[in-house]
Amino acid sequence: MDLVSERIYKQQDELAKLIDRYSVRDGVHATAIPSLFFMRHSNVTEPSYGVYKPSLCIVVQGAKEVWLAQERFKYSPADYLVASVDLPVIAQVTEASSDVPYMGFKLEFTPGQILEVLSDSEIRVEPKENAKRAMFVSRMESSLLDAVLRLVRLLENPKDIPVLAPLFMKEILYRVLQGQHGVTLAQIAIEGSSAYRIRDVIEYIMNNYDKSFRIEELAEIANMSVSSLHRHFKEVTAMSPIQFQKQLRLQEARRLLLSESTDAADVAFRVGYESPSQFSREYSRMFGYSPKKDIKRLRAQYDHRNRVRGGG
Repeated sequence: MDLVSERIYKQQDELAKLIDRYSVRDGVHATAIPSLFFMRHSNVTEPSYGVYKPSLCIVVQGAKEVWLAQERFKYSPADYLVASVDLPVIAQVTEASSDVPYMGFKLEFTPGQILEVLSDSEIRVEPKENAKRAMFVSRMESSLLDAVLRLVRLLENPKDIPVLAPLFMKEILYRVLQGQHGVTLAQIAIEGSSAYRIRDVIEYIMNNYDKSFRIEELAEIANMSVSSLHRHFKEVTAMSPIQFQKQLRLQEARRLLLSESTDAADVAFRVGYESPSQFSREYSRMFGYSPKKDIKRLRAQYDHRNRVRGGG
C-alpha cells in the first residue's frame, strides 16, 4: 500500500467510526449539521426509489449502485458520487453485513453554494459548453476526505457548527469542483449555461409533476428550441421530460399508497393520471407489481423488519 492509499484508508477508518457513533440503527440519520446525513444498513437492500437532491455521496463501508434511467453508477470507498440537480433514481446497497455494515455519508448543497465557491476561486467554466450528465462517479482523493472529516468532527463540538460548518462545506465543494468532473457540477450555477437552463425546467416539473404540460412551455422556460430542449434535457438527466415526470408521478403514487389508506384509482388522479388503467400498467412496469400487490408486499416487509427489531 502506497502512502496516499494508506492515508485514505486511515481517513475512511476514522470516518466509519464517527458515522457508527451517530447511526446506531439501520436507516437514514439526520445530523446536527443541516444537510448532512448518515446511512447505515446491515444487509443488502432491495432497490429503493426516490429523488436525489444535489448532493455529494460517499460510501465509507460496503458498496452501492444507483440507476439513473438505464445508466448504472457503482461506487464504493474508492469513489464518490455527485448528483448536481434533482434526479429520480433507483438506489440499492449491494455490499453489507451485520459484521461490516454499509455506511454512507450524504451532503446536500445548493447551486448558490456552488456559485459562491466559483466566485471566490480561479475555477473557470465556459457557459457555452455543452451540458453534461448531472450524475457522476469520481475517484476518492485524500484532500476531499480531509475536508469531509473536519466537517464530521464538528458533531463532537456542536457549538462550533454554526461558524465552521459553512467553511468546511465550502472546502468540500471546492475539492469536488477541482476534481475530474468538476465542470459538470460548476455548470449548474453558471447563468446562461445549458445545464443552468435545464435546471429551471427540472424545477418546474418537480413543482408541477401532477399537471400536464406542453413541451413548448418547457422550451420557453429554458429559452431553447423544442429540439434543443429535448437534446439537453436528455443529456443532463438521461431521460426525456415526459419520462422524468412519469418517474416523479409513480414515486409519489407509491408513497401515497404506503402512507394513506386509499385506493389506486384515487391516487392515480391525485398524481395527474387521467386513466387508472394506464396508471396501473405504468406502475407495474416500473415497480414489477400491480399497485395492490406492491403495497401489500412492502407492508409485509415493513412489519417483518419491525418484529425483528423488537425481538418478536
